[in-house]
Parts: sequence; structure tokens; C-alpha cells
Amino acid sequence: MSVTRKNHYVPQWHQERFFTPGMKTHCLLDLKPPSYKGRDGMVSSGRHLFNSPTSRAFVEQDLYSTFFGVEIEDEIEKKLFGDIDRRGADAIRAFCADDQRAWHEHFEDLFEYLDIQKLRTPKGLAWLRQQYPEIGRLGEMLPGVAQNQLMLEMQGIRMLNVTTWTTGVREIVSAEQAGVKFILSDHPVTVYNHAVPPSDARNRHPRDPSTALKGSQTLFPLGPDHLLILTNLEYAKDPAVRPDAKRTFARNYQPTMVSTIEFIKTRYLTDDQVTEVNFVIKARADRYVAGSRRKDLYPEKVVSKSWADLRATFLPPADELYRFGGEMFASFDNGDVHYQDEFGRTEKPREWLLKAEPKAQPRSRDYCPCGSGQPFGNCCRDKPVHLRMSWTQKSTRERNMMFMDALTLLFELESNDWDTVRREMTDDKIARMYGLYEALWPLETDLLSLMPKPDGKMRSVYTGSLHPKLIMEFALGAPLYFGEVIIQNPFMISRTIQKDKRPTEHPRQYRGEALKTLMTFLQLMPLVEAGLVTLIPDPCDFDFHLRDQMMAMARARSQTVKFGPSDDPRLETVMQEDMRRMMLNMPKETLAKRMLEIAGDDESIGINALVEFIEQMKVDDMLAILQGDPLMDGGQFEVMKMAPNFEIAMYLAQATGAQILTDSIFRWRELQAALARRHLGTTPALIQLQREIASTQVEFPVGHQAIFRVLNDRSFRAMESLFRAAFAYTASRTADNLKPNFEAQLAARFRRERDSMKSLIASAKVPAIAARLTTAFRFGGFQDNTINRLLLMSSSEHHLHSVPMATLIERWDAAPRADNAKSRVH
Repeated sequence: MSVTRKNHYVPQWHQERFFTPGMKTHCLLDLKPPSYKGRDGMVSSGRHLFNSPTSRAFVEQDLYSTFFGVEIEDEIEKKLFGDIDRRGADAIRAFCADDQRAWHEHFEDLFEYLDIQKLRTPKGLAWLRQQYPEIGRLGEMLPGVAQNQLMLEMQGIRMLNVTTWTTGVREIVSAEQAGVKFILSDHPVTVYNHAVPPSDARNRHPRDPSTALKGSQTLFPLGPDHLLILTNLEYAKDPAVRPDAKRTFARNYQPTMVSTIEFIKTRYLTDDQVTEVNFVIKARADRYVAGSRRKDLYPEKVVSKSWADLRATFLPPADELYRFGGEMFASFDNGDVHYQDEFGRTEKPREWLLKAEPKAQPRSRDYCPCGSGQPFGNCCRDKPVHLRMSWTQKSTRERNMMFMDALTLLFELESNDWDTVRREMTDDKIARMYGLYEALWPLETDLLSLMPKPDGKMRSVYTGSLHPKLIMEFALGAPLYFGEVIIQNPFMISRTIQKDKRPTEHPRQYRGEALKTLMTFLQLMPLVEAGLVTLIPDPCDFDFHLRDQMMAMARARSQTVKFGPSDDPRLETVMQEDMRRMMLNMPKETLAKRMLEIAGDDESIGINALVEFIEQMKVDDMLAILQGDPLMDGGQFEVMKMAPNFEIAMYLAQATGAQILTDSIFRWRELQAALARRHLGTTPALIQLQREIASTQVEFPVGHQAIFRVLNDRSFRAMESLFRAAFAYTASRTADNLKPNFEAQLAARFRRERDSMKSLIASAKVPAIAARLTTAFRFGGFQDNTINRLLLMSSSEHHLHSVPMATLIERWDAAPRADNAKSRVH
């Protein structure tokens, strides 16, 4: 069977819909005709307007071909697009007619076709390549490999826009009564936003305004007489909304209910209106437009309106909007009821988490509306709007402080010591504690809007054990060196767990876990209030599609990275302690008899004395349960939280413009494996600084009181500034564009500031742990295409494409690893 290498990115059957009846060609206009140099040196332009059959129009060699050595495959063209095009053709015919039964039957087919049509064009694929810079660089050296990766990612993000389109206003307008007909472009799924004209940087090739922006409207000509217009509901109801702000609940891949037969089909456009449509289609084309008549291809000769003024043509009629939005309730046979609001949310907004946006810009000394706790002048004032955290929702810091206030009342923390808290931690209090946390984090929270963006500030994403004994050692003191540290909250949102395992339903099974989680949270909160730590929930709790994708990626990756508890002595030690602690939950007499059996008959200690000894062991162990009744029924959940995992740590670091910080050897190996997976090697950066960092120990103060005693000294501020400069240098430069003097200066600065910090900690006489740092700076960074895919799926538009810096923290007294020297110089 022959291989198809000429790929039509606008299917031939769709092109034929624009033919004049009886004709087998259409008029094709080349907006960028080739230039030719004659023998006389004169440069002339090639043909730009001609009649073309579909075989020669909207086609490109090997656009979808994949390469395996000398073998060339066309499975994407034949199998993937063949099936989608077949169903798409039936759908388009159905929606040009009036049979609502056919609309329902082909509803999903229409939007699946529309989504892939937006992505499969040269412009769409250029945009996709832009989201994966590694693929672009790879194309210069290994074009076949780069093409295969691009085709893989194209399939990976299919259906990206479907939720946005189907939950908006759907209208099909007609040109049947007009003398002008709709034209077709080489990027036929056109996005129009009246606030983003073609000259705007956000429209620079190959970009288009996001479909998730409130004012973005999607235009797709079904044929010369019918145009599909998809409008976000908020904008349709109130055209005065800010058009370049994201729509409410802008979530891709969100399961939602819509009516498949609600399409507005009442408008017949005039000649002028059809011409305005064609003007927009042509303005957003890449190179080619086609139509049944030549004069229809030059709408700019007629249209004199500004880009913004064209919007009147595309707005759906206000008296037809009743068909869309509103609340929806669906009852199922098992008694469950599904609720959904007009944006697709399955819960009503929680009023206590909302804030009113300021009517005027705050003054510099005012509390910043983003909830960071910083003055406006030091926080959001100089940031572009798209790099600010939300001003209309309670921030992560504000929610954690609300939770802290609730816990203070629940456990009477202002008057009770920790032993009293343990003794009085009833099952009811455990259930209420998890319920309070759940109330602050609705499952449809837009977490990315509450998180910092890449704004030039130094920050780190911590990934490692959230055990209270381990997090005390390094994670708490890390802000002194690396600026703001993002840590995953140890609390779980109960509703994300299977019902028979939820702490709100079965608190008895969480007695030990609740103690560990509460202690970790209490250790972190002083640093959260001070703005040194950003404490966030698990992003997967709010995006089940993200969770499913992450789990699939982790399973695939786990085949290449092996790890056992003995590889990390710190982790193994606390795991063993937790297991011994669980034994203390047995009935005291039973445990005492068991201990006597293990000890042998020659032991003289009596059982009563042993019972008292066990009770004292529990009191002395800060994480042991002190409730009187033993835990014999139902068991205990012992959760070892190594969070976030590799994928989500990378996801958060790129989303927030951060380095990855870990005290887990396992996580460090995963980062090194990410480098090994890349087809293009990465080049180490700042070699002198890396060696200087690894050469001698650094001190980490232990506990928030010790941290606050040294926090404001200039040495710590200078260290954060140094790492910010190193991060920015690595992110913005290449191995061919070095600044040797600057690199030497950074190494010398680190040496001075490290010595100053050691002296300060010694003179302040605060408890501290000596640590060994291994910091990797990489030109091109730590990068994995799967992470960029996750960010696209999450509707993130402002993120790093790789992570230029990562740091491993180890105890100085631990045995040096054999790979230490290797990781410093590679």
C-alpha cells in the first residue's frame, strides 16, 4: 500500500463545499507568494491568485508523516484524521440543515473535528512547537525525531478547547440572503477577540488569543453560506466585561452537561456583515485564503471599521441567550442528583472565599489585594495584570490563616499544651478538623490563579517527605537561602478520597495520621504568615484530568527509576519509628505480654511495670496517640507523604518560575533521569558556583523561632539575591553566550555570604543542622515534554518551558554519595 505524504490540513471534502456549483476549482489567494530573482538581478513575485483544485490547495509535504529510520508512516493521516474527517463531514452537513435529531447524533463529532482542525494546520502545529522549545531545537539536529514527538504531543492535547466551546453560546449564521459568501483560510478555526487586534503581540504568529478569554469568539465557516460562531457566555450576556480576562471556571477537559440541540439559527447576515467576517478570517490566516469568487477574497477594500468595532457583527442576539446557561439538575436511578451552574461548576461559590475587587488602585502601603500580606508597593504594583495572583478570591495564605484560627478554637491551642491536644483529640474533632479544611478548598478551585507566576522573584518548589520530623530539618530553613518556598499542604481534602476511607467519615482510622499532619501544619504556619512559605493543596485534588494524566505518566516513568527505603536513611528511620509507634496503639496488656514473650522468660520486670513503661513511652513520643481506648477495629491509615511527585513538582516549578528543592535522594535521581531522557543534552552552567556550593557545609536553623532570629540579617537577604541572579542567568543564557567575570563574581559572593551566615548562626546561638548542598544549574534546564503538556491542559499561559535550577539538601554527617562529584561537574 502506498504511503500518503501530501497532507491536506484542510480536508479536500471541506474545500469542495466552497466550490461554485458545477465548478471543480476555487479561487486561491497566496498572501505570501514566493519571490524569484531573474538573470538581470531583478526580484519579482510569483503568482498570488489562481484557480486551484483541492489537490493543490491547503496541502503540505510530510506535515503528519512519522519517521522510523528509513521507514515513513502515514498512520496519523489515514487512521487518526481519516476517522475524524469522516465523522466531521457528516456533522457539518447535519448542522447546515435543521434536523435536531442529527444535531444530537453528531454533536460530539462536530467539536472533536473542530478541535483537531484548529491544531492540525501549519499555524496550529507551529504554535504547538512553540510550547515545546525542546522539539524546536531538536528539529535542527534530528528532524525525524522532532516530528515524531510533535505528532505525539498533537494527539496528547486533543480536545483541548471542547469544554470551553460547548459550554458557551453556539450560533450558526447564514449568508444565504447575501451576495457575498464566506471564505476559507488555511487556519479555518479563527479566534476573534475585539481587544486583541492582529498587531497585538499576543497575536504574533503563530499565536491566537486563547479561547478561554471572555471576549474570545471562535469562527468556523461550515461552507459558503453558514458560519459557526462560539461565544463565551459571560461576554454574550455582558459585552462590557473585560475581554482579555479569563472566563469564569476556565477549565479544560471538565466533564459537563450541555443541551446538544441548542443552536441559535435566526440570523441572516448582510453583504457588509459577511464581508466583515471575511476580513477577520483573512487577517488571522497564515498564508492562503480561498473562495468561490475572487472579489470575496479582498474584504479589506470594503471594510473600514476598526478591529474593535467589528464585534457587533459577531455578538449573538440577546433575546436568544435564554437557551444557554442557568442551573441544571439531573437525577439518576440510584438517587444521586447532579448539579451544575452556567459555567459548569458542580458547587455554588463559597461566599467566605470571595473578595470584592478594589474600585481604585491601592496605595503603595496598603495591604496588597492578592492576599500575600505584603504592601501593594512591594507586591503587585509593578507586575503586569497577568502575573498577579487573584484579587477576587482568598489567597492560599489567607485560607491557611483562616484554617489556623479554626484549629486554635477547635483544640484550644492558646491554653492547651501538645500533650493535652493529643489526649483530647477525639474522633469528632478529627472529623471536624478535616471538614474545616475541606470547606476552604472547593473541588473546583482554580489553584493556578492563586499561585505566583514567573515574575523574577526567587522561589523554590519543595518536594520531599512531609513528615514533621523531616520537614523541620531543611524545608523550614530553606527560605533563608532560596527565597519563597512552595510546600504542599499535608492535609488531604476528604472528598477526593473514596468514601469508605475518608477522615470525615472514619476519623478513628486517622488518629495517628491526624497528629502528624497537625504537627506539620503547626510547624509551617509561622513561616506561612510571614510570607516565607506558600502552603498549597495538591493540584490534582481540583483537576481529576490532571491527576489521571499524572498517574499515567508516573507509571510509565517508574519502569526506569528504582528506589527502596534503604536508599534514603532519613526516610527509613522515620518509617521504622512510625511502625513502632503503631504497635503502641495495641491494648497495653496485650502489648506488654507480647514484649515479655519477645524478651524471654529470664526477664524480671512485671507486667504492671511494663504497662506503666509503655504508657510513658507514649507520652514521651510527641506523635503517639494518647486516647485511652485501644485501636483494635478498623486499623489505622499510615500515610507516607512524598509530595509533590516528580511530575507535579516540575509542573509547579514551571508554573511559578521556581527551582526544584528536595532533601530526597529518590527525587534527585528522578531529576537526573529527566536529563537522561532528553534527546538533546544539557550543558552545566555556573560550574565555579556549583563547586563552591558543594565544597563546605552550610547551616540550616531549626524551628521557626531560630529562623526569625536571623531572618532580617543582610547576609540572608544577600544569599537570596545571589541565587535569584544565578537562576535568571541560567534561564536566559546559553553555553555559547557566557559571562566568565559574572560567573566568577557569583562564586566569590557565595563564599563571602556563606561565611557571614555561619558566623551569624554561631553568634545567635540558635539550633542548626549542618547540610551539604548539591545545586545543579543547566542551560536548557530540567525539562520533560509531558510536563509542558500538563501545563497546556491546565490552561496555563504564563510559565517556564523548563526548570533551570535544582538543589539537593543532605545532612553533612551522612555518607557522601558516589554520584556527588559527578553531579557537580556534569
